Amino acid sequence: STLQLWLTFAPVADKAAAYFRVSLEMVNWLSIVYLLISIPFGLVATWVLDSVGLRCAVILSAWLNMTGSIIRMLSVLKFLSLGSQSYWYLFIGQCLCALAQPLIIFSPTKLAALWFPDHQRATANMIASMSNPLGILIANVLSPALVPEGKHIPLMLGVYAIPAVTACALATVGIHEKVPPTPPSASATNSTSQPFLTGLKMLLRNKPYIMLAVCFGGGIGMFTCFSALLEQILCEKGYSNEFAGLNGALFTVCGLLGAFLLGLYVDRTRKFIESTKICFCLSALASIVFAVASRFRHQAVMLAITSSLFGFFGFAIYPIAMELAVECSYPVGEGTSTGLIFVASQIEGVILMILLQALTVRVSEDPSSTCALDQDGALDWTTPVLVLAGLCSAMACFYVIFFHTDYKRLHAET
Repeated sequence: STLQLWLTFAPVADKAAAYFRVSLEMVNWLSIVYLLISIPFGLVATWVLDSVGLRCAVILSAWLNMTGSIIRMLSVLKFLSLGSQSYWYLFIGQCLCALAQPLIIFSPTKLAALWFPDHQRATANMIASMSNPLGILIANVLSPALVPEGKHIPLMLGVYAIPAVTACALATVGIHEKVPPTPPSASATNSTSQPFLTGLKMLLRNKPYIMLAVCFGGGIGMFTCFSALLEQILCEKGYSNEFAGLNGALFTVCGLLGAFLLGLYVDRTRKFIESTKICFCLSALASIVFAVASRFRHQAVMLAITSSLFGFFGFAIYPIAMELAVECSYPVGEGTSTGLIFVASQIEGVILMILLQALTVRVSEDPSSTCALDQDGALDWTTPVLVLAGLCSAMACFYVIFFHTDYKRLHAET
């Protein structure tokens, strides 16, 4: 639900801009604010998870999410007649939902470590982590379906509030236990994770961990940009919002499949490093093909295939790299080691979003473009898309050549 709320407007950016009478940049800020807020609050969330516990984190997140989605609905209620204020209500609602996001996104490794034995951890982490892209998938398919025209935006906000309210009720009533009655693994039995600040210092001195955080954080940052900007990149070349939504959906469904298969494989073989290196290279290749294909018209099949492959290999890395982060930083708490990677990814995501938007070029109105435009004409995304592919390739090379580590948690358990 958190992730649906984040990307509510990305697939219908042009219509949202027209409805709230703001520019496309202002609509993109509804996505960027998520990244900005998660940077400071990500550190708070890691502390909550490792010091206060998983149960509190989940309940707090559910309440923040529900409050935010209700405030977003207030922005479009006609009888409040907010006029030009309506965008700011929407923005404040997005900010509250953004506070909820790190609490949920950081919890899978903690959940896997506390509740599952070592031969099921990567799979458990994968299943919990992949509920994130599922939210993105629902947003990609549902938003364009609910908003054929700008006037349907209130309906969309109402529909998105339902899961948030339901999740809040379930979390508040349903979660009783902090930890299972019997620990499932050796490291959960001796769960002596370091105090938060000690853990943070240990991470900042840990070279393999920092490389993993930079490369993998950059990877998540690129995926974020890809999801949030896909519709704007494709509409200028004449592809419809529905096609962009379909691409986003393929990107995610194939990603879920890739993550599932790789999670099972790594739980059997423990080949964390080899599998992440191979997948990183393949997703870099897919990003290059996408960058080239998206610059031409009538390449629908090619774009659909490359989006699928980019998702398949890119998402597959996600749960494995999160487990790898815990392996190379043990005995630092799981919340801290995955949280810091996520904070890095948000920082890199913000820089990328702002950089890519700055590199766009205004072009005169093109008859075959499908963008619902603001006054100044369409945006051409040729340079930003090529830059994205170049960065992805550079990070993959850097990771493959320089990243090495021991599996500290597995050694400690044996």
